[in-house]
Amino acid sequence: MVVKKKKPKPLLIIIIFLLIVGSLILFFNYLTSSTNYKSKETVEVEISSGTRTAEIAKILKEKNLIRSEILFKIYVKLYKVNSLKAATYIFDKSMNLKEIIKELEKGSNYNPNLVKITFKEGERVTDYAKDISLKTNNSYEDVIANFKNLDYVRGLIDKYWFLTDEIIDPNIYYPLEGYLAPDTYYFDNRDVKVTEIIEVMLNEMSKRLEKYKNVLGVNVHKFLTMASIVELEGTNTENRKMIVGVFNNRINKGMNLGSDVTTYYGLQAAMTSDLTSEQFASNNPYNTRAVSMIGKMPVGPICNPSNSSIEASISPTESDYLFFVADKHGNIFYTKTNQEHDKKVAEIKANGDWIW
Repeated sequence: MVVKKKKPKPLLIIIIFLLIVGSLILFFNYLTSSTNYKSKETVEVEISSGTRTAEIAKILKEKNLIRSEILFKIYVKLYKVNSLKAATYIFDKSMNLKEIIKELEKGSNYNPNLVKITFKEGERVTDYAKDISLKTNNSYEDVIANFKNLDYVRGLIDKYWFLTDEIIDPNIYYPLEGYLAPDTYYFDNRDVKVTEIIEVMLNEMSKRLEKYKNVLGVNVHKFLTMASIVELEGTNTENRKMIVGVFNNRINKGMNLGSDVTTYYGLQAAMTSDLTSEQFASNNPYNTRAVSMIGKMPVGPICNPSNSSIEASISPTESDYLFFVADKHGNIFYTKTNQEHDKKVAEIKANGDWIW
């Protein structure tokens, strides 16, 4: 008796085929996936000119950026990648094969010698000089010398529309104080010149002030001086606008601005402890607590202000307040009379919330 073999059912063949195809797809997806998608680590990879695809695959595998050298080569051929460019790359370990190949095809402008300098809002020229001396081959003394070089500054006045002769007043400590745009900047290497850094910052300030040009007119120095004060007195645009309004009221009434932060700058003191009554009363063209400064603004800015403070100086909030005081938590209280102000100060101190 002959036993006939049963032919595989078409449905079973289809299922097996789909399982095989599905497994291949899953395997392909696995091999092209990130080696560590949760990682925030970066890896520097240098691809020299003339490096072949197989060699690039080997380098990437050794750096644990890809799972398979063979698949890398297949992928490049399969998707007809035109060329993988020689350069130094910074890859995230979370990148998958497709993303890595896309970067290699695009090329990289990464410069391992790149210098990054962050200039913070509210800091002084002297702080910026320290930042520059730490990140570049310029000494602190050389940086300060550039900032105080009046011949250089006069040349900048001719170059930038917002710089005026007011900044070379002999009473001003640093002519460019208040005019340097706080931000993070990148330079090619540590040999960058101080003048290049200064002019990159001035270029950025020019962009920021451009939209206010009609309002600023010839009073840029006054607005930036006010902006620098409220940068240190306030914490956000809203309360800075209120504070500018208070200062404008005081000036209009022939009162001292009475801003403690101007005293610190006048004395070139760090704002880390309280000053004495004699220091607050010291005669100085920056110190708005001095009797000689009744109804006057400081001779110049006392720090480099943020966009928030610049906006506040241009568009203040009007009120009938003449006094304000802040506690150590950053809360600001406004009052209309000296008696109310003194009462609020006593209350803050009694609650243990005084800034010092």
